Amino acid sequence: MTPARLRAFCLDFNGAVEEFPFGPDASVFKVLGRMFALSALDAVPLTVNLKCDPQDALRLRAEHPAIVPGWHMNKRHWNTVTLDGTVPDRLVRELVEDSYDLVVAKLAKADRLRLDRP
Repeated sequence: MTPARLRAFCLDFNGAVEEFPFGPDASVFKVLGRMFALSALDAVPLTVNLKCDPQDALRLRAEHPAIVPGWHMNKRHWNTVTLDGTVPDRLVRELVEDSYDLVVAKLAKADRLRLDRP
């Protein structure tokens, strides 16, 4: 997973935008004002913080050394994924999508409908 592919994938979701509230080095991907991904796209190694169901977060951390509790985030609900090739791209895409879905699920019903998400 490259920085360009990660950015493109995050922005491909309905209503997704990239903002820089923490400065020019931290890309924050949001849907209707709520963050679902955070990454310093120029960092080496490339990492991304993603929202995750707490039970899934624990399982993923146990299965993948490159997935750890979210750096500077609520450790129960966020994971930091190091994109060093040890976590398959397919899984990374699923984790980004799950993060987006978790955030959208907390939006008001009218906002979800506006995004064409039940």
